[in-house]
Amino acid sequence: MNSETSRFKFSWQLPASILLVAMMCGSVSAATCEGLAELKLPNTTITTAQTVAMGAFSPQSGSAAPYKELPAFCRVVGVIKPANDSEIKFEVWLPSANWNGKFHGIGNGGFAGSISYAGLAGAIARGYATASTDTGHNGGDASWALGHPEKIVDYGHRAIHEMTEKAKLIVKAFYGAGPKRSYFASCSNGGRQALMEAQRYPNDYDGLIAGAPSNAFTQILTGFAWNMQNLLVDPAGYIPAKKLKAIETAANAACDGRDGVTDGVLDDPRKCGFDPAVLLCKGVETDDCLTDKQITALKKIYAGPRDAKGNQIIPGFEPGGETGPGGWTSWITGATPTLALQFFFSTQAFKNMIYNDPNWDFKTFQLERDGRLASEKLGPVLDAIDPNLKAFSARGGKLIMYHGWNDAALPPVNTINYFNSVLARMGQRQAGSFMRLFMAPGVQHCAGGPGPDTFGQMVTPAQSDPQHDLTLALERWVEQGIAPEQVIATKRAGGNTQRSRPLCPYPQVAGYKGTGSTDDAANFKCVSDQPVRKKKK
Repeated sequence: MNSETSRFKFSWQLPASILLVAMMCGSVSAATCEGLAELKLPNTTITTAQTVAMGAFSPQSGSAAPYKELPAFCRVVGVIKPANDSEIKFEVWLPSANWNGKFHGIGNGGFAGSISYAGLAGAIARGYATASTDTGHNGGDASWALGHPEKIVDYGHRAIHEMTEKAKLIVKAFYGAGPKRSYFASCSNGGRQALMEAQRYPNDYDGLIAGAPSNAFTQILTGFAWNMQNLLVDPAGYIPAKKLKAIETAANAACDGRDGVTDGVLDDPRKCGFDPAVLLCKGVETDDCLTDKQITALKKIYAGPRDAKGNQIIPGFEPGGETGPGGWTSWITGATPTLALQFFFSTQAFKNMIYNDPNWDFKTFQLERDGRLASEKLGPVLDAIDPNLKAFSARGGKLIMYHGWNDAALPPVNTINYFNSVLARMGQRQAGSFMRLFMAPGVQHCAGGPGPDTFGQMVTPAQSDPQHDLTLALERWVEQGIAPEQVIATKRAGGNTQRSRPLCPYPQVAGYKGTGSTDDAANFKCVSDQPVRKKKK
């Protein structure tokens, strides 16, 4: 048995190690909130157990309360130390009344490093018992990882699992019964956490939502560093933010309308075939054209890195989503050189997690050498790429993934590749019984962008029902056996719906019926091979 197989087997056996605690909690009637401070759990210290009155709440005493109109709840704060170097802070919030009988785990973006109070507030407002963790460290960079391999394990997968186990025991102690169902939903690194739960700890959750997952973590970091080299090592290749509008306009001019609707959104940018060479400056360089070296850099970012044998290391990014608050200025090119988030995440990881050298210089990056080292050193802990989800499927678990086509943070095709790997490993029939992927045209990282980006994944949906709310769609699938055939996404501004469009289970797409407003989801249906019926707005 190889080391990876051994690791997965050991991880799946972990829940059995706390059966004694579960039995202990089961023998005790419901506790008062303040009484939870005396609850004894393995490797855990509860530091606070307090009743929070209905209304506003601030996690910091004396500061303005950012979370308003919350129900009364019991707040439990603690620390878990599964390893000598662990310091996993967590909070569990328990509705004082009207608990829906369910548990909702909250994930983390980026390098984590803080409790997600916004996630806790959203879940408690909907009646869930809920929990969040900082994954074992403070702060949003990766300096905490330097010389601390156990903290990397906590961040990689252990903290969410430990939080989940301890939270369920606290739920049982407080209510006298554990949750009837458990769900987890998050995006980005939180999407990776969701897939890690399905792969390593299949008994933790009944249903998982993995949005725009960074599951191929080490390959993604390698791609980030490669993008930065293409843009920054030779300053002539750098693409300033003021040129992004011209790139997006040219991409949409070449590709928009191929889906039958000209609306500023590319339903599947892979079908575009956009050639950046059309932007080559014919004379004096302006903001509306690109130089030879800028075109070369842009083509590489679209294509993604490959090794010497031509194997794709990680997919590239798609054309058509270059501008906007969550576009390339934030993630790829930066407002100025070295300000891009891809530069931040890649340099932080290579300095503190891979080379253990705070002086590491991205200009020394070599694609195959450093990509291989990243995968060898961090892959067993951080990558959530195992396509074998048989244990999760066998226990009745359901998994929904989603990814926006305009994502400038994480390559959309990476999620499609993982989806396809599960199909190949488990077969289409079995995989289809528990897994769905929804690709969201025009949506940036987790949300935002010109496309309909509200479907219950990050913000309150237009309507609270399984047709518009991904969380409720997942619950109906788990609890009633009704798989989601589509989810209606909306684009809202000023409290009003501007556009709605169905998101379809991949590989289906939303096909225009040929009549009616193209801003109304009722005039679209999910189809396998989309007919092209042109209608301009």
